Amino acid sequence: MAGITYDKARVLAAIDAIAAQTMDMDMAWDWPCGVAYFGMCEASRVTGDDKYIAMVKERVDEYIELGLPHWTVNTCAMGHCLLSLHEKYGDEKYKKIAESKIDYLRNHALRFGESVLQHTVSAKNDFPEQCWADTLMMGAYFMLRAGVAWKDEDLINDALNQYYWHIEFLQDKKTGLWYHGYSHVTKDHLSGFYWGRANSWAALTMAKVGCTLPECYLYPKYMDVAGSLAEQLSALKKVQTENGLWRTLLDDEESYEEVSASAAIAAAMVIKGNPLHRKYVAKAIEGVLDNVSPEGRVLNVSGGTAVMKDREGYRNIPRRWTQGWGQGLALAFFAAVLEADKLAVDGAL
Repeated sequence: MAGITYDKARVLAAIDAIAAQTMDMDMAWDWPCGVAYFGMCEASRVTGDDKYIAMVKERVDEYIELGLPHWTVNTCAMGHCLLSLHEKYGDEKYKKIAESKIDYLRNHALRFGESVLQHTVSAKNDFPEQCWADTLMMGAYFMLRAGVAWKDEDLINDALNQYYWHIEFLQDKKTGLWYHGYSHVTKDHLSGFYWGRANSWAALTMAKVGCTLPECYLYPKYMDVAGSLAEQLSALKKVQTENGLWRTLLDDEESYEEVSASAAIAAAMVIKGNPLHRKYVAKAIEGVLDNVSPEGRVLNVSGGTAVMKDREGYRNIPRRWTQGWGQGLALAFFAAVLEADKLAVDGAL
């Protein structure tokens, strides 16, 4: 998306502060640091500053020495930094761990229906036959990246199948917005709310598919990804707040503005590159920057959120604390902004 006006020095300073604060956080090997380190690696790749990925390498090496946990869909989020570390440093230990995660997703993770990944957060069967938008970030996009890196067509097609069915189950065809979850048991969307971060997981990872998968237009299921994203972004622009952000419940004016979702939604707009979205991105840059403390804490990020039972459940998730996903998605957004002029956009898709 060419033509975005922003203060580059301020964005670079924010990246530096966020990265330093992120590495001060004592996160375990799970999805919070998986998303955080994804953002760190994106910042390193785009800025060309190796110190960010070097910080991740040092921490990941420490984790490996301490011992790794049981795999779940959520713990597979760490696969993103493993792929980046292997690409950067060539150490096979990173690839081997990534391969073990892929083996888990392919052969051991719980699935239902048309081989759809059930969202899991522990070794238990937490949410029987439930499909969550979160899985696209933690599992499907990781599978796609690995499939492309390793030239594994079966893995690529499995990843695209995840997108196809998550779109089918979670996107509201009337509004274009995404529900948080779907139960294949009860055949409904549970409480049925348009949760902001669910929409951001979908938007960011769908936008990334097009610039990750070579000749994406030769894969029929990619056309569903492109179509879903276009309709979703057209809907999301309508619920952006005056502060350039999106709410934790997108269509609920009494719910708070939530910065992790805002960063990822805006990043998707940048990567998709529709010039009609430029003004929304410009507002989002200011909105997210205004929520970065001088110490590099990304503010107003909601805590970990299950599919809540009611509107009040979502409204009352705390946003007092520094969260790995908030750090990582802000870094991914600012990296996308810095890279915007270089991103190749196919307007036909």
